[in-house]
Parts: sequence; structure tokens; C-alpha cells
Amino acid sequence: KVFQAVVSCIGGDGTIYIIPKSFETALNKLMAEIQNTFRGLGLLIPYCWKKGEACVVRGSDTVWYRAKIVEVSGSTLQVQYIDRGYIESIPQCHLYPTTFYTGIPPFCIPCQLYKTLPIGNFWQQEAVEYLQELLKNEEVEIHVKELPDNPWDKLSISLYFGGMSLSSFMAYQRYCVAEDCQDIQKLGVFEGDLSPSYLLQPLPVPGETFPVTVTHLVSPKEVYICLDSSENLTKHSATERSASCDSESLSKALKWCNKIVKTLPHLTNFKKELPCLAEYVDGLWYRAKLLSITQLVPVQILVQFVDYGTYLVAPTSRLRHIPCHLLKYPVQAVRVLLAGFRPASDDKNVERIPYSPEWSLKALWTMVDCVEGKRLSASILTVSPEVTISLYGDDKNLVHLKLIEMGLAELDQ
Repeated sequence: KVFQAVVSCIGGDGTIYIIPKSFETALNKLMAEIQNTFRGLGLLIPYCWKKGEACVVRGSDTVWYRAKIVEVSGSTLQVQYIDRGYIESIPQCHLYPTTFYTGIPPFCIPCQLYKTLPIGNFWQQEAVEYLQELLKNEEVEIHVKELPDNPWDKLSISLYFGGMSLSSFMAYQRYCVAEDCQDIQKLGVFEGDLSPSYLLQPLPVPGETFPVTVTHLVSPKEVYICLDSSENLTKHSATERSASCDSESLSKALKWCNKIVKTLPHLTNFKKELPCLAEYVDGLWYRAKLLSITQLVPVQILVQFVDYGTYLVAPTSRLRHIPCHLLKYPVQAVRVLLAGFRPASDDKNVERIPYSPEWSLKALWTMVDCVEGKRLSASILTVSPEVTISLYGDDKNLVHLKLIEMGLAELDQ
């Protein structure tokens, strides 16, 4: 069985506690009922607690949780939150014994990684802390491999985050040995010396109008667009719905990659068009490709972020190998030419775009104002030799009409 779950806790012994997404509604309903039943403080009179006894615990967030006594030690009790998994030492005044809700099974499931042997036969403290940092409160994909003989024992699973196998990733980190070699081969994270390439984004058929966003402008005539997945997709084509799913899955995969990026090796091969991960000015890492070496001492590389179209000159310290599973998502940004206009022959503005001097900077900034943050739509006119489109604003008029009104462009029949 395969299902989505949220990791609620990593136990001190490396046990992974998960809450299936399908349980969330029932858990939230139970939590609301517990809050209505128990109010105020815990039990303030002396009470003889027993190991394994059911109780409710008032957590540090002042919320009541189901729990059980794990260990009794004086005035402090060690309890386990049975719907979360974690264990905590709590003063007795924050607990209340109860027989309520004991007939409802715990909502979190204790799990262990299938055919995965920790180094030294137990999970080292450093590995447990790493798992906690990586997985806690994150949504993951669970593949059930083996059911326990005792229903209260751990479920044997394969866990995938952002398309990567946790067992294989932890084995790469030297925290464990994953016996399932096929799983490691499928991971393919660190094969950076191959010459992989990105998949191209499938485009809607010519003549069909579809929503887009402009992610980068090279000039008023040359822009990068993304198929817009923010609108209601039920009325859109299969191509747009597929693009939306790809965009959402890619965002999740990149979020995970940003969490593990320090474990990915730096680039040593600087072949043109080589896919990589590059750090943008916001401190996050995105998919990119190498374009050229702009400086040798120190080495500076010109890269393009393939899902946006933007460029950046970066040192090698901001470039890393890309996990191979990120190559299965088509590039999100498509380079297009806008049809219907050309630079004005009588544009007297002196400041020009250095790499495209036929256009004034004023024309570029005017076009930026026309498309930035706007709900745009496009229609493909030609796909060869270059993708050419008509681009419409949120008022359904062609965006370049503003430039023509201002004398910054002229109609091109």
C-alpha cells in the first residue's frame, strides 16, 4: 500500500512516527472533543501513577493530548503522546488519568525503514537528530513493505521525500546500510558526471488561448512565460493540467532539495548546458543550466534558471550537482517572441538596452509594467523556427498596444 503521511516525530531509537493524511480529519475531531472535555489544570491531588496507564497531558502549548505513562520517577512522569509518538518528562500537575478515548487506536504509526541497517546496529544520536531536522512535520510518501506480527510493533516501510528514498539517502550519508540495492540504483542522486538534460515543456496547440505568467523579459519582444496553474484547471486543456501537476510536484521536490543541499557535491564539470542546482540571491536553490565561464580567476559561471528564464553570474560555491530525479520535470519557463510589433523607428530615447540596442530602456520598463503581476493569456501563432505568441493583458487587449500608444513601438504586420 502507498499513501501520504506527515512525520510527527523521530524517536530516540530512530523510530519514525507517521500520521496518515487520511487520519487527519478524525484526529482533529478527537482533539477538539478532548479540549471541550478537559479544561483548566491537571490533577492536583496525590495519585499513584502506574506504567502504561492512560492519561491526558496538558502540553507546553496548553493543548490537551492523549498519552500513556512510560516511566514513573518521583514527581515527574515520562509520558508518550500516543497520537504524536514523542516522549516527554512532565510534572504530575499537568496530567489527568482517564479511561476516556482508550477504545480509539493511536493515530500515529511507529515505523522502521525496510531492509535498512544502521551503522553499529542502532541509530547514532547524530543520525536521529538529522532525521528529526529533515522529516519532522513534513509530508512524505509511504510504501508499506512488511506488516509486523504484533500489531503494536513497527511497520516496515520505504519512505520517499521529494521523490528520493530515505534509506538510500541515509546510506549515502554513511548513517546506515540499505540492503535493497535496487532502491539505491533507482535513487541516482549523485551521478553528476553523466550528461543529462532537461525535458521541454509541452505546449498547447496553436490558436488555443491559455493563461500564462511572464517570468523574465529579455527585451519587449523576447520574454519567458510559464503556463499559469493558479486558475481553475477544470476548463483547461490536458497540457495545462499536466503542467500544473508538474509545477506543484517540482516545487515540493525543490523544497526537499533545499533541505539537503549541503550534502550534494559541488560541480567539477562545467560543460555548457549541463543541468545543475544554483543558489539565487534569495538564498534558495533552483534548477539551472550552465551557459559560459565569464571569469577564470576566481571562476565565475553564467547560469540560467530554467524554470524562470533569469540569468545569474555565480561562483562555483553556489553551484551543485542536481539530483537526477529533478530532471524528470519539464522546464517551466518557455522562451517566446511576441508578435505584432517592432521597435519604433523614431524612438528618441537615448538610453538603450545594451544587448538589444534597437529597443530603448523606457520601452523595456513600460513592458515590465504591462506584464508584471498581471493575469495574462496567450495564443501560439507559430512554433518554428521560434515560438511566437500573441500576448493579452487582463483587459483582453494585446499588451504591446501600450508601447505603440507611447511611441515606443510600431505595428508590425
